[in-house]
This record gives sequence, structure tokens and C-alpha cells, in this order.
Amino acid sequence: MSIIHVDKMRMSLAEISKIADGELFYSSSELIKNISLDSREIEAGTLFVAIKGERFDGHDFIGKAFEDGAAAIVCERIPYKVKGNVILVDNSLYAFGAIAKNHKKLISPLTVGITGSVGKTTTKQFVWAVLCEKYKTHKTDGNFNNEIGLPITILKMPCDTEALVLEMGMSFKGEISRLSHIAEPDIAVITNVGSSHIENFGSREGIRDAKMEIAEGLKEGGRLVLNGDEPLLSGIEGAVYVSMENKDSDYRAVNVVENDGYYTFDIETKNGTVKDFRINVLGIHNVYNAVVAYAVGKIADMDDDSIKAGLLKFENAAMRQNIYENDGYTIIEDCYNASPESMAASLKVLCSKAKQGRKTAVLGNMLELGIYSEELHREVGRKAAELGIDLLYTFGDMAENIAKGAVDAGMNEDSVVSVTDLDSPEELADLIKSRVKENDTLLFKASRGVKLERITALICEKEG
Repeated sequence: MSIIHVDKMRMSLAEISKIADGELFYSSSELIKNISLDSREIEAGTLFVAIKGERFDGHDFIGKAFEDGAAAIVCERIPYKVKGNVILVDNSLYAFGAIAKNHKKLISPLTVGITGSVGKTTTKQFVWAVLCEKYKTHKTDGNFNNEIGLPITILKMPCDTEALVLEMGMSFKGEISRLSHIAEPDIAVITNVGSSHIENFGSREGIRDAKMEIAEGLKEGGRLVLNGDEPLLSGIEGAVYVSMENKDSDYRAVNVVENDGYYTFDIETKNGTVKDFRINVLGIHNVYNAVVAYAVGKIADMDDDSIKAGLLKFENAAMRQNIYENDGYTIIEDCYNASPESMAASLKVLCSKAKQGRKTAVLGNMLELGIYSEELHREVGRKAAELGIDLLYTFGDMAENIAKGAVDAGMNEDSVVSVTDLDSPEELADLIKSRVKENDTLLFKASRGVKLERITALICEKEG
């Protein structure tokens, strides 16, 4: 994690101590110019924030940070015999969030917070593309959507930023609440309620409640944008609803037509129908994501033509529905993450893209599904069989249940191959290469921890 060069940051230790609700020791008049969470990344004027993580505790490296020239340390305890500028706090992670929150207040951009079980990154990309048509816009990059990543995104925001798009992820109750209070969004979006992390919440209702925490930090007069096709999100007073099916929603996609690699559609609103939208990406779920971006654009006082132009400039994030040709066949590489809902959506994209040749799905473990894991994996397999997938490869012990579900639903056993050892990507790659034919289309999809891109790298003989 590299040093965070905060645009035009010049803050006194006393100011930072007050923001972080800390106690200042050994104070000098030195100004803070940048921030680091990594003791190996220290420059003149650096504030080192000592955070305890899963593998390392930053407090163990306070002495080294001072030796390397740190101007000051934010920490929860002062190591014995260490002397230097120290801001002592109850919780370093929360202090880091408070510093980011203060930086955002100084810039005061229009802020959009986006969460959801599925589609939050893609929706973020759509919203960013739209807002860029009117505002100088900064956004979350990669997976910087947690209690460390979100403050980093804010602190890296240039001082002339006019709009900020923040993705908010979660694994446990209370995380979205803390992120929302740091971000204080003007517009908060919940794309949907799925099954991701269900092992930590017990039910989809529990996931819904955790996602709704995004409204806790919503600015006074802010707008909440919700999925109008999700019954668990219905009936929220004052919410703006976006849908594909619900005619009572504020914005609904209609007249959707799939073309060769793109969609055209209209959007039905309370004031009439706005015609002639286009997005250059496959997957009917992306039409919904685009309509969410339209709703955000309208709340942000944008005209229809500007929003349409922004949607046309949409670019997906890395490892999300990356489609390319390799030796006469097509690869759909979607290895960033996976849930039962996103698996089903990607299988539909595979069917849509495969105009010739066979439809081949390479599916890996879906993580954090707890006691529901076996059944939800089997459900994905049944969906693959229902959609008429020609060849199915599964990777991982849990993903073997995808294969079982597919066979139970009528898929030919000869068309299903399982490799359970995640340390054997070469085995799976060799199996795929031995059977792939010209004009086939191959989908690769799994949770991030599986690192399924290892297989595509081997198949395509890429570095990786």
C-alpha cells in the first residue's frame, strides 16, 4: 500500500489530534503533508497511522517509522522508549476515517455512495461515467471499498473534485454504517439484496438490514435510490425506485432490445418516457445498472443528453466481463467476484454471447455462503443446465456441488468435469485446452479468493 499524497494537505498535529479525537504528545510545529499505513512508505512530513490488521500490527513498526523520518504517529499505544510526535487514540482505524471525513468536508463534493450484494462496482462505473459529463469526478478504484480503502479513496481526491463516487462493501453488521458516516453521501444507492456473506447475517433480511445502514450517514435532504424489483426494499418512504419490471417505480427500463454486443432501451419515468439509450456491454442486468446511473444523474441535475453520452463511455472494471478472442474461440473473463445472483447473470451473458459453437462455463467456488453453500452452489448448477450450457467445468471443493446440481437437473455427465484442488490450475487448464474448439465461448467466473484468472493465463499462455 503506497503512501497517500493528500492534495495540498498542510495540517498541524494539533488540528489532526482534534479531528481524530486523540491526545497529542511530544508535539512539534511540523506540518503533516502525507499519510501512510505502511511503515515502509515514509517520507518527510508523513503521518504514520498504526493500524492492527489480520497479519500485521502497525504498532510493532512505530520505532522504524520514526527512524525513517515520520513526522508523527497515530496509534492506540506508545511503545516503550519510543519518543516522537504521537497522537494517542482509542481506535486508529476510526481515527483514519475521521481524518478522511474532514478532508472530504473541506472539498465538499457531491457524493454518491453505492452498496449492494451484486453489481455495485459496475454501477459505480456507470455512475462515474455519467457524472463525468458534468462534474470533475473521483471514484473508488479496485476493491478499495472497506474501512481502509474508502478513506484512502477520499484522501486521494484532488482538491478541485466536484463529484465523488464511493463503493461500499461489507462482511459484517455495522460496516456500512461506519462507511456511510465517513462518506456522508448526498445520494445513497442499494443495487440489490442477494446472498453474498449470508453466513454472517443468517438471512437475506439480515443482509437487507445491513445494506440499509448506508442511509444512516445520508446528508439531510439526501436521496436514497433502491431496487424497485426487490420486495425486501419496498415501501421505504421518500426513496427513489429503479426497476426493470415494477411499473410503480420512478425509473423503469422499457423496450429493451439486445443487439450484437450492446443494448438499446427507453426509460419510463413519472413524467413520460425518455427514448434512445444505449450501453455497449452485454447482460440484461447492466441495463438495470445503467438506469440506476440515469436516476443518479437526474438527482444530480443533469440533462438526458449528457446522461446518454456518459452511458456510452462506460468501461467495466478490471476482471469484470472482459471479453476477448483467443485462438479462434471467445473468452469471457469475469474473475473479480461471484455470488449465486452474479453467477446466474454471467451464465445468461454466456448464452447471449455464444452465437456459434458451444457454451462452456468454468465456474469456481463462491465464498462466504456458510451453511447455505452446498444448496446455493447446486442452484447455480441447475441454472446452467436450464440455460442449456454445453460444457461445465468446476474448480474447487464447494464448486463440485455446481457440477452435481447440473447433473441432477439433466445435464449429461460427460459434459461435466470437476477439479477440486485449487492448487492444480494446470490440471484444469489442460482439460479445457484438450476439449475447446473453434467458435466456442468460455465463461470464467468465481469468487476472488479462487484466483480463476490463473486458468485463463495458462490457457492463453499469458504472464500471470
